[in-house]
Amino acid sequence: MNLRESFVSALNNLAAHKLRSLLTMLGMIFGVGAVIAMLSIGAGAERQAMELIDRMGLRNVLVRDVDLSEDELNEIRRNSLGVSLRDANVISDGIPGVELVVPRVEIDSYKIMSVGGRTAASVLGVSWRQRELSDLGVAEGRFIDRLDEDRHAQVAVIGAGVRRDLFGVAAALGGQLKINDVWFEVVGVLEDLGGGGQFQGVDIGTTATEIYVPVTTAIRKFDRPPLRAPVDEIVVQLESDRSAQASAVAIRRLLERIHGGEDDFELVVPEALLDQSRATQRLFNIVMGCIAGISLLVGGIGITNIMLATVLERTREIGIRRAVGARRREIRNQFMIEAFAISLIGGLAGVAMGVVIARVVAASAGWETVVTASSILLSTSVSMAAGLVSGIYPATRASQLDPIEALRYE
Repeated sequence: MNLRESFVSALNNLAAHKLRSLLTMLGMIFGVGAVIAMLSIGAGAERQAMELIDRMGLRNVLVRDVDLSEDELNEIRRNSLGVSLRDANVISDGIPGVELVVPRVEIDSYKIMSVGGRTAASVLGVSWRQRELSDLGVAEGRFIDRLDEDRHAQVAVIGAGVRRDLFGVAAALGGQLKINDVWFEVVGVLEDLGGGGQFQGVDIGTTATEIYVPVTTAIRKFDRPPLRAPVDEIVVQLESDRSAQASAVAIRRLLERIHGGEDDFELVVPEALLDQSRATQRLFNIVMGCIAGISLLVGGIGITNIMLATVLERTREIGIRRAVGARRREIRNQFMIEAFAISLIGGLAGVAMGVVIARVVAASAGWETVVTASSILLSTSVSMAAGLVSGIYPATRASQLDPIEALRYE
């Protein structure tokens, strides 16, 4: 009997006992499905993390104002103004390997309107170099320039969503919008970079719902609570050969001296966040891999158990085949192929189950999932290997049966 005939025979034997075969395959189905789902969720999380990290910048160090209580701020403000433009200038002059230092001010807006509509958006005072830092694309008009910043100009660059809300199909360039009680002229519309998100507790907005004005205008034209720091965030971009984590240590030491030792700022290092995310992802993969491995182990034990029962049931058949000339190797191969067929079919069903789980998770929980060819190949390979290993003992036992004793078996 050749391999093709053995495989067809194995499928026929499985079809003759459909329920038993299905129950035997469940371990493989759940194990492979768990591997596919786990790897797809992990790959999706990693892709999303990389996209958010890319927006934050691997070569960047973020200096951020810390949200403190009023009592704490009353005490701290005796020694420190908080994060300010002075910090930006000191970092630019005192830290080696700095390419850009870009301050950002968040404006508390309670009203954003134009003649034709209203909207809700994040209003940010930014440097004219923000476009260079964030690689912002401008779909219409221009971005803020140095002259706007020097003159405290009342100009604004708006996101695509803001443009739709305020101007609809009308021309946005040259249009007027009002933020709180200050009017601005629209000089540019940003390209839509997609949705924002949160990574390791750091919020990353989407440009579609953002409005940019010159940072000097934001500081001069809008009131801020007296105890609040003048600047909310300073982004420091380093040269490519500089370590962000090492530079962050130097920046912290420098700012601690300027702030009189007060802990009224925090440093966010995307490079360190990425390392932490990868470590967490590895731990997640190990835990989920162990769970999936246990499922495959249980599935393998199930295959061994059912194949031993099959050998017992077919003892007389084995005796007849041996009597008409079948060799031990052919008997062994027959049962090995049956075990392999169980694991193969279970593995393929598990792949389908894993893909469905990944899609359901993506649709219901809003998590991005990525089913890769490597995850399918890995899970099915492990499944088939487990089937082969599980079939070795029953197949060997079947091949070693004494033909005479087998023929006498009732």
